[in-house]
Amino acid sequence: MSTPLDHLRAKMASRGVHAILVPTADFHDSDHAGPYFACRAWLSGFTGSAGTLLILADWAGLWTDSRYYLQAEVQLSDTGITLMKSGLPDTPTLESMLETSLKEGQTLACDGRCVSSHRAEDLRKRLTPLGITLRCDLDLVGDVWIDRPPRSAQPLWELDCRWTGVSRAEKLAFIRADMERLGADHFLLATLEDIAWLLNVRGNDLPHTPVFFSYLLLTTAGGTLFVTPEAVSPSIKAALEAEGLAVASYDSIYHHVANLPALSRVLTDRRRTSCRLLEAIPATASIIDRPSPTEKRKAVKNPVEIRNIRAAHVKDGVTLTRFLCWLKISSAPSVATELSVTDHLESLRQEQEGYLSPSFPPIVAYGPNGAIVHYSATEKSNQPLQAKSFLLVDTGGHYWEGTTDCTRTVALGPLSQKEKVHYTTVLRGHLNLTAARFKAGCTGSNLDYLAKAPLWAEGLDYGHGTGHGVGYLLNVHEGPVSIHLRNTPDEPPLEAGMVISNEPGLYLEGQYGIRLENLLLCIPQGESVYGTFLGFEPLTLVPFDLDAVDPTLLTPHETKLLNGYHQTVRETLSPYLSPSERVWLEQATHPI
Repeated sequence: MSTPLDHLRAKMASRGVHAILVPTADFHDSDHAGPYFACRAWLSGFTGSAGTLLILADWAGLWTDSRYYLQAEVQLSDTGITLMKSGLPDTPTLESMLETSLKEGQTLACDGRCVSSHRAEDLRKRLTPLGITLRCDLDLVGDVWIDRPPRSAQPLWELDCRWTGVSRAEKLAFIRADMERLGADHFLLATLEDIAWLLNVRGNDLPHTPVFFSYLLLTTAGGTLFVTPEAVSPSIKAALEAEGLAVASYDSIYHHVANLPALSRVLTDRRRTSCRLLEAIPATASIIDRPSPTEKRKAVKNPVEIRNIRAAHVKDGVTLTRFLCWLKISSAPSVATELSVTDHLESLRQEQEGYLSPSFPPIVAYGPNGAIVHYSATEKSNQPLQAKSFLLVDTGGHYWEGTTDCTRTVALGPLSQKEKVHYTTVLRGHLNLTAARFKAGCTGSNLDYLAKAPLWAEGLDYGHGTGHGVGYLLNVHEGPVSIHLRNTPDEPPLEAGMVISNEPGLYLEGQYGIRLENLLLCIPQGESVYGTFLGFEPLTLVPFDLDAVDPTLLTPHETKLLNGYHQTVRETLSPYLSPSERVWLEQATHPI
């Protein structure tokens, strides 16, 4: 029986293509590509959110990071596709594989709408000297994917200033001032979350991220939003036109930029703009390649957003506390499974006023499944809960007041001393990062050690980042800041008003996984003759599982931090809980 790979290889041969690159991407470098853009998943069967597929005439390999090693091993079995574990010393990079596998005169193809200009430029620098051609004008996967789902075009919806804190007109004025400062007369914006933030409009075109497929070309006095016209209501269209923004069809962006005036100065970010789109700009125009000014402005939350985000976390804290109470004292978990637990937690969230949807695919993983970092339960993998080991629950929600993301690892029965040691060690790192006080100008890589030090002291580690930025009713993974071991020259510093996660973990294949995650608000922590200092305020208000803690392993300072956090959780959430839930919370957060 022919497979999608067989059909694609036949198409490659007919078009004189010797290799195809299939990234995990849509036309906008989005975090979660929708069904229309699931080309890599359709070809390989691997459903993780990160990975790049390289297809040659007689070999195929998929590169993904350590979060997905276990998942990819299962999903790629019997496909003929080799798992390439990115980051390991014995794994060749995709670029080196291309350099050694392709010969002079051969062609590598990709859908240039799904590959950034920066990435395409890097590939050409490597391959052109070897006589290898890169073609970015072919969509060969689309040619053979006969029953490809349609591209989403859901209705747009507007956010009032009581949620955003700043009007559309004010944001446009800020960005136009940035354009002037950078010497640009046009600003080409292709990232969906930035467009949604700038226009105070949301949509439902991506799973778990309330954005809409669009491009924005802004000028010093007006601009055009390229979007499916039927998705724009008359009221939103009128509101945009009142700000000087016309509405044009989504696919007409290429024609529009191709006809920009000669000598235009176009601001755009090559990292987040596709090579096909950038190559449509006339050669007479100048490209000003800079990080989008919307990115940093979006990351620093204003006072109204901060007030709302705190309210969202109270709602989410109440939901998760009720869930943990049910998990700990109800008899229901004795017959529950990963999927039924997921459904129960979602039903509790839906009871909260202002709740809209999950902010990412829920991770509810029992025992060995918890060691799969981005595990997602299916009917096939669904595990029943037992009165032993850990249940890892990583979920979040979109509320009108903001976006949440929380992970708790729960003991479902008596634990071994090793399990308690591992849980407490992860918790120590979490507490130490939360308590950080640092000089303004520090980046996330400067702080990563605080979360990892207790693990490193025991010869342990985890492969994912320690923290990621979080948007306001937008991406649960938001740039430009993160907390990660890697240190890049252009890494931006943390600033007051940014929201970032704190999520150290530990994963033992075939045994269990532990992750403890709160969202933190970066806040001012005073000034001295040595400069300005910053710190963190925990936004997430959910108890940690004291049944999994060995108090003898905590330092007095860490014990004080844990007790102080639990006191805040107890005092904040108790008024919203039933009498029995309050009793449980008192016990679950008692001082140790």
